[in-house]
Amino acid sequence: MVNLNFVKPGLIKGIPASKRALDLLLVIPGLLIISPLIGLIAFLVRQFIGTPILFKQIRPGYQGKLFGVYKFRSMREAYDVEGRPLPDEQRLTKFGRFLRSASLDELPELVNILRGEMSLVGPRPLLVQYLERYSSEQARRHEVLPGLTGWAQVNGRNNLNWEEKFRLDVWYVDHWSPSLDLKILCMTLWKVIRREGISQAGQATAEEFMGSPLDPPGK
Repeated sequence: MVNLNFVKPGLIKGIPASKRALDLLLVIPGLLIISPLIGLIAFLVRQFIGTPILFKQIRPGYQGKLFGVYKFRSMREAYDVEGRPLPDEQRLTKFGRFLRSASLDELPELVNILRGEMSLVGPRPLLVQYLERYSSEQARRHEVLPGLTGWAQVNGRNNLNWEEKFRLDVWYVDHWSPSLDLKILCMTLWKVIRREGISQAGQATAEEFMGSPLDPPGK
């Protein structure tokens, strides 16, 4: 059964205070520095894609509790003759593709970090329906706050298959430290500059996770 409890913003019990302190130490001045860039991106999204400028998706976070994650829009509204949304690769605009390749579409998630719903570093927040498809080992990725970037993102990102991503997520859960977070942040900057692992070959977004056939859900 999918957990329909929503996380309350703020400091979450069980999250190390040092991790929260590092997030705030970096995010608060960072937002002040990049606020002109955020304003420019918002203007360009409105010009090239339209409104709303942001979109909000419900995702599971710490302990599977749900929260609304914010991103800049990168896709236009487009439907087929039967009123169904066109595939992602057809709705993704040229400007939206640039935002994704530079990871600029994820800047609004800094607000989620300020609210205590996310951290700078942690497993990426995925779709709600995946909660019922994880094995018990894979579900351990929710033992920490989801992150803007993570160990899987700097070790292949969308060039990895789901099992590889989840193994790296769980490795992070077991080996977290402030120094590891700083290492991942430095590696992330390099990956963003080189635009590595943005999407799988031939796909605009990651292929949907349907569960591991060798690792049944909850086992």
